Amino acid sequence: MTPHPESDRLPDRPDPGLSGADRTDSGRTDSGGCPRRRGDADQGDTGRDAARRDAAHRDATGRDVSDGEAAGRDVHSGDAAERTAAVWADRAGAAEHAIRVRHLRPVWGLPGARLGRMHWPPSTIERLGVGSWGYWWQAHLLDCAIDAWRRSPSPRRRAVIQDVIRAVPLRNAGWTNHYFDDMAWLGLALQRAEAAVGIARPRAMRLLLDELRGAWTEHAGGGIWWRRPERHGDDFKNVPSNGPAAILLARNARAGGPASDLARAADTAEWMDRLLVDPDTGLVWDGLRVTDAPGASVTPEPPRAPVAPGVRLIVKRIYTYCQGVLLGAFLELGRDIGAEHWWRRAARTIEGVAAHLADADGVLPGHGGGDGGLFGGILARYLAVAVTTLPAHHADSARVARRLVLASAEAAWCNRAAADGGPLFGPDWSTKAVVPTGPSVSTVSAAAGTIGAARGRDGVRRPERDLSVQLSAWMLLEAASVVSRHDVSAARTVDPT
Repeated sequence: MTPHPESDRLPDRPDPGLSGADRTDSGRTDSGGCPRRRGDADQGDTGRDAARRDAAHRDATGRDVSDGEAAGRDVHSGDAAERTAAVWADRAGAAEHAIRVRHLRPVWGLPGARLGRMHWPPSTIERLGVGSWGYWWQAHLLDCAIDAWRRSPSPRRRAVIQDVIRAVPLRNAGWTNHYFDDMAWLGLALQRAEAAVGIARPRAMRLLLDELRGAWTEHAGGGIWWRRPERHGDDFKNVPSNGPAAILLARNARAGGPASDLARAADTAEWMDRLLVDPDTGLVWDGLRVTDAPGASVTPEPPRAPVAPGVRLIVKRIYTYCQGVLLGAFLELGRDIGAEHWWRRAARTIEGVAAHLADADGVLPGHGGGDGGLFGGILARYLAVAVTTLPAHHADSARVARRLVLASAEAAWCNRAAADGGPLFGPDWSTKAVVPTGPSVSTVSAAAGTIGAARGRDGVRRPERDLSVQLSAWMLLEAASVVSRHDVSAARTVDPT
C-alpha cells in the first residue's frame, strides 16, 4: 500500500482575521476583538499575495471576496453577537480547508475514496493506511462536509461527501460495527447526505436502522445498548447511544419511514428523561448499568438499594455530548409530535447548559482529545438546531442557545493557532491552542472502546493533533454561521437537517 504523497497539498488558505493589517504587537486586540498573539509579524501584501488569498477564499468559501472586503473594509469588527454571517461563514470555511489539507487522504491510494487521518502530523502507521481509523470520527467528518455544502454548495464539496461515503465501507469492510452510538452517527450523516445533497445509500440506511431497532430491550425499562452485550459482556445503556438513535429514528419517520420509528424515538427520549435527567440541574447523566444483562460479565458488588427497576447503577457523569443529543431528540419530537412538553424539555436542557456547564462568558467546556474532542461540537450542533427549530414562544431559550454558540465560536477563533493549512484549534476553546510537532501515537482502550489523545515524541498528550478536536471546532463554526443569519424571533421554518 502506498501512502498518499504530502506534495499534493492544496495551497494554504490565509487565516481570516490574520491579514497584514491585523498582525501587530502582543497585548493589543485585532479587528476581531481577539488578543493579539506574540510573533504575528506585520507583513505586507503584494498583488500576488492578494490574488492568491482571494483565490483561496473562493476555494474555501465558494464565493468571491466582496468589493468592500477587497478594498480593506473591516468585516471583523464588533463582538461575537454582532458579527456578520459572512464572517462566520469565512471562519467555518477556514476550518474546513485546514482539515481538508491536513487530514483528508485517499484510502490505500484508491481514487474516489477519502477519509480523515486521525492525527496531524500523522504517524508512519497512519501514512500506510492501517491501524485505528475512527469510524464515528469519520461520521462527523461527513456531517461537517454536509454543513459546508449547505453553507455554500460546490462541486469540490460534493466530491468530498461522495468520497467519504465511498470510503467508509471499504475501510470498515461493511457499514456496521459493534457500537450502537457509532452506527447512529453514521446513519444521521448518511440521512443528511441524501436529504441535502441527493447522495443516497438506501441499503446502508436499512442496515443501520435495523441494528438500532434491534438494540432496544426492556432491561431497565427500555433504551438501547451502548454496544453489543453478547459480544462485549456489557451491561451499559447510555445517552450517547440513545440520543442519536432517537434523532435518527424520528427523522426517518419524517422522511417516509414507518410510524413506529417515531414512536420508538419518543419512547427512547421518555426513557432518558425519566431515568437519567438530574432534577436539580436539568442536565442529563451519562447512562446506567442494568441488572441481568445478557452476557454481562461485571464485578459483583455488595447489595444496595435499587435505583429503579432493573437498574444497578446510575453513571452520573456530565458530558456536553449527552446534553447535545438529548436536546436534539427533544427538538425532533417537538417538531414532529408537537406536544408542548417536548419544547419545555428542550428549553430546560438549554437553560441547564447555560447555568451549569458553560463558563461565565458562555463558552462551552472541553473534554480533552480523543473521542472527547468531539463532545463540545456535538452540543454546539444541536444548540444551533434549537435556534432554528424552537417555536416563537420559546424565543428566550433560542436566544440563550444562540449566545452559547457564538460565545464558544468566538473563544475558539480567538484562541486558534496558525498552522500549515489554516487555523488549528485546541480541545478547550477558552485556552490557546498549541501547534504540535513530530509524529503522533494514539492511545486506544480496547476495553473501553474509546480513543485517547495523541502523544508526541516527548510523551505529552497533544490533543490539537486529533481530527476529533479539529472537527469539533469546524462543527462549532458551522453552527455559528447558521445561528448568525437566523432571527430567533421569527417563525421556525429552517430544516435543521
